[in-house]
Amino acid sequence: MTNVISVRFRGGCKTYYFDPHGLTVNEGDFVIVETAQGLEYAQCAMSCHDVPDAEVVQPLRPIVRLATENDRRMAEYNRGREKEAFATCQKKIVAHGLDMKLVRVECNFEGNKIIFFFTADGRVDFRELVKDLASVFRARIELRQIGVRDEAKMLGGLGICGRPFCCAEFMDEFMPVSIKMAKTQSLSLNPTKISGTCGRLMCCLKYEQDAYEDAVRRMPKNDSFVQTPDGVGNVSDLNLLKEKVTVRLDNQPEAPKCYHNCEVCVLRNGKGSRDGIVIPEKAPERYVAPLADDEEVMPTVISEMLTEPPAVSVPVEEKRRRRNRGGRRGGKRPEGAGGDAPAAAKVAVKPMPKKAPEDGQAPATRKPRRHSRGRRGGKSGAPKAES
Repeated sequence: MTNVISVRFRGGCKTYYFDPHGLTVNEGDFVIVETAQGLEYAQCAMSCHDVPDAEVVQPLRPIVRLATENDRRMAEYNRGREKEAFATCQKKIVAHGLDMKLVRVECNFEGNKIIFFFTADGRVDFRELVKDLASVFRARIELRQIGVRDEAKMLGGLGICGRPFCCAEFMDEFMPVSIKMAKTQSLSLNPTKISGTCGRLMCCLKYEQDAYEDAVRRMPKNDSFVQTPDGVGNVSDLNLLKEKVTVRLDNQPEAPKCYHNCEVCVLRNGKGSRDGIVIPEKAPERYVAPLADDEEVMPTVISEMLTEPPAVSVPVEEKRRRRNRGGRRGGKRPEGAGGDAPAAAKVAVKPMPKKAPEDGQAPATRKPRRHSRGRRGGKSGAPKAES
């Protein structure tokens, strides 16, 4: 095991190993490292850690020092020179009439070398351009032609998925992508749908390719002769993600059915004749989806400690019927509705005996009831006896 730190240079996702040389470097700190191009200003991506010796490229270069305030100022000054060099180079390209597109300009930490990255359809004779740039900046000039994928990685942007480019965010190196991957994943072969902003096939086609290839090996091909729990038929469609197959049964050819891969017994894989194929007597079993870890079957609990009967909800028709005949007054309330006690449980109330009039007094008579003027059905006055 070798103790190293990982650093990342500006505008790149790939990390490189360097010898900490006894220095304590925290993640996110800026350091000065020695490279084949000279001293460079880089950022620590991972502090001191051990890696296998096979992953280290010898000789392992050490860290020169932690970045100081003067180093930060020098890096900012170089960024300003890059903007100036970009504008000057564009003017020189137009003046020389070169068919090239300037993408980016990088100035090394020491300031004695400037690198110009450009794209072009073919070879470009830029010898006169280099001489003009060298006379202006008094530094070593280097022009590098890059591809469209490198251009997208340097410039960055958003893909059709709405996220930043994978190559500009986390990919260390470009992965080989082919049109065969799109065919295996049953994607549309329309170039506008499977191509990225750079105009090449999207790098994300490689992410799920291994899972698709594994599913293709385990599932039957189209037009395969299979046996299902409902009979025999031919495969008409595949769903590799869900691992399901659509089978056109012989006894129901007009209504294809969908089955899980484990419900299908392959009798002939691919196209061919059915002659000589022996159909097993026992059909495959039905597929039962397993329960999730957090899904439990709760037993039904019947409570025997209920002291009150459950409230019975009054249907809408009954409410309308009551409203039409003036509310609850004058209408007979159904038994058990609204929590009323049943008729058998009601207590009979005996009428009070009438009091006989005393000697010399006239018999009591009731006054007629008077209805309130405010609303119908108001309280009436209490009966009074007349003397």
